[in-house]
Amino acid sequence: MRASLAVLAAATLTATALGAKASDLPAPAENEGETERPWVLQITPYVWGTGLSGDVSPFRRGPTIGIKKSFSDVIEDLDFAGFVNVWGRYERFVFSADMLYVSTTDSKVVHGTIPRPPLSVRLDASIDTRQFTSTLQAGYRVIETPDFTFDVLGGVRFWHISNDVDLDVEVAGQKRRISYGEDFGWVDPVIGARAFLRMTEKLSLQAQADVGGFGGGSNSTWSVLATANYTMTDHLSVSAGYKYLDINYKDDGHVFDTTMSGPVIGLTYRF
Repeated sequence: MRASLAVLAAATLTATALGAKASDLPAPAENEGETERPWVLQITPYVWGTGLSGDVSPFRRGPTIGIKKSFSDVIEDLDFAGFVNVWGRYERFVFSADMLYVSTTDSKVVHGTIPRPPLSVRLDASIDTRQFTSTLQAGYRVIETPDFTFDVLGGVRFWHISNDVDLDVEVAGQKRRISYGEDFGWVDPVIGARAFLRMTEKLSLQAQADVGGFGGGSNSTWSVLATANYTMTDHLSVSAGYKYLDINYKDDGHVFDTTMSGPVIGLTYRF
C-alpha cells in the first residue's frame, strides 16, 4: 500500500507542479519608445523550476496524500513540457494568453512475499499524467509613463488533468494487467494587475499578481510573480525571477490543495 501511495503522489505532483495553474509569466517590458506605438505583440517561451507541497488526490475514490517535492524530484518523471506566454497591447487595451502542456510517467516496481501460503509477488505500477492549462486575460492600462506602466486584468484559467494507471501484477508466476484512467478539469475566474518599472535603458523590473477561484472553480487561488528583465536587442529580451502560486481545489473526490514556488526564466521575442 505504501508503494502504491508513493506512485500516486509522484505522478500527481509531476503533472500539476510544473505548471499546475500556471498563471501568466509576464514578458519583459516594452522597449523605450514602444509606449508610443498603437500596438505591441511579444511571445515568451519560459521555464518554471517549481517544487510542490500540499495535499492531492487525482482519483475520485483514491486517498488524499500529503506531498513535498523539490524541482529535482519532479523533473525525474518528466516526458515533455511546453510553456508559452503571449502578451499584446493595442493603445491602452492589453491581452495575455498563457498555455502549458505537461506529460509525465512515474513507475515503481515492488517485490514481496505472501506468508500464508508462501507466494512470491511482483507489482509493476506505472502512471501516465497529462495536464493542459490555459489562462486568458484582458485588461486596460490605467497608468502609462515612459518609465512606469500599470495594467488591470481579468479573465479565466482553464485546467484539464488526466491520469492513466497500469498495474502489472505477478503472483506465483501468474501475470495479470489492470488498467484505469480518470480525468477532471475546472475553470477559475481571475482578476489581477501587472506593473512595470524601467531602471535603465536595458534593465527593468516587473511584477504581476492575481487572485481567483471564488468558489466558481477552485475554492481559492492566488499567485505573485516578480522578474528582472534585460533587453538584448530591439526584439529580444531575457527575464529571471521568482513565482509563487497557491491553489485550493476540492470537488467530487478530487483534491488539489497545494503551494508551488520556484525560479522562472523566460526568453521574449517582440514584434
